[in-house]
Amino acid sequence: MQSNAASIHASVAEDFAAVNRTILNQLASRIPLVETIGQYIIESGGKRLRPLLVLLAARALDYRGDKHVTLATLIEFMHTSTLLHDDVVDESNRRRGKPTANDTWGNAPSVLVGDFLYSRSFQMMVEVGSMRIMQVLSSATCVIAEGEVQQLTNIGNADIEESDYFDTIQGKTAMLFEAASHSGAILAEADSEQERALKLYGRYLGLAFQLIDDLLDYQGDAETMGKNVGDDLAEGKPTLPLIHAMRHGSPEQAALIRQAITDGGLARLDDVLAIVRDTGALEYTRRRAEEMAEKARQQLELLPPSPYRESMETLTRIAVERDV
Repeated sequence: MQSNAASIHASVAEDFAAVNRTILNQLASRIPLVETIGQYIIESGGKRLRPLLVLLAARALDYRGDKHVTLATLIEFMHTSTLLHDDVVDESNRRRGKPTANDTWGNAPSVLVGDFLYSRSFQMMVEVGSMRIMQVLSSATCVIAEGEVQQLTNIGNADIEESDYFDTIQGKTAMLFEAASHSGAILAEADSEQERALKLYGRYLGLAFQLIDDLLDYQGDAETMGKNVGDDLAEGKPTLPLIHAMRHGSPEQAALIRQAITDGGLARLDDVLAIVRDTGALEYTRRRAEEMAEKARQQLELLPPSPYRESMETLTRIAVERDV
C-alpha cells in the first residue's frame, strides 16, 4: 500500500511541492508563536489528503492554471485549524504519535492559532476569486462546526442511532473531503454532472476514511495509530462499532456497553473489546466503509481516463485497506 500512496503523490508531485511551499509562505506572521505552532501541527505527519483531492480533481478535468495550489493550501489550513480546536475540545495530548499543540503550548495559543489559520484560509479564498468556491467553502465551515457540536452533544449518549452517527461524521469529517473535491471541480469548470460526481466522490471517500478510523480505535495500536486503543470509548463517543454491538449483542452485552459509554473511561475496555468482536461489529463497520469507498469509485466513471483519475481510484482502496 505504501507504493500505492507514493504513486498518488507522484501524479501531482510538482503541484504538491508548490502547495508545501505555499503553506510555509502563508504561515508567515509577525507573531513568532503563530508560525511556531502552525508549522508544528502542519509538519506533524498528516497525509494531506484534502489538498491532494483538490489537486487531483482539478487536474483530472484538465485544469491548466495555478489557482489550484492556492485552493489546496487554504483547504489544508482549514483542516489544520479544526485539528487545533478539536484537540483543545477533546483535551487530547497525543496526535499522530506526538504531543498535541495544546499539550505543548496550552489551550489558549492553540485556539488562537487555529483562528489565525481559518482567517488566512479566507484571505486565500479571496485570491482564488471564485464566488461559487467561496459559497461552497463558507457553507462547509458551518457544516463542519455543526458536526463538531453534534459530536460533542453525542458524548455519553448511548441512545444514538446509526443514522445519527452518519450525520455526525458527514459533518465533522466527510464535509471537508467533499468541499475539497467539489471546489477543485468548480475551479476546473466541470460540467454539472462531473461537478456533482466529484462532490459525491469526496463525500463518500471521507465517510470511508472515518469509518475505518472508528474501526481502528478498537483494533489498532498506539504505535501505528499515534493514539491508544479505546480512546473513543474513554471519551464516551458512541461510534458505529459500539452502536452495532449494542443492537446485535445480548441484553447484558448491550447494557454493559451502554454503561461504558455513559461513564466514559476505560474501566470496561477489555469487556467492550470482546463484545465488539463477538457481535461482528468490526466486520460490519468495515463493510460499511467498503460500501462508501465503492460509491466513491463509481463517481469517477464520469471522468475521462487519466493518471489523476487512477490516483483517485487508488485512494478509494487505500481508504479501506490501511491500518493507520
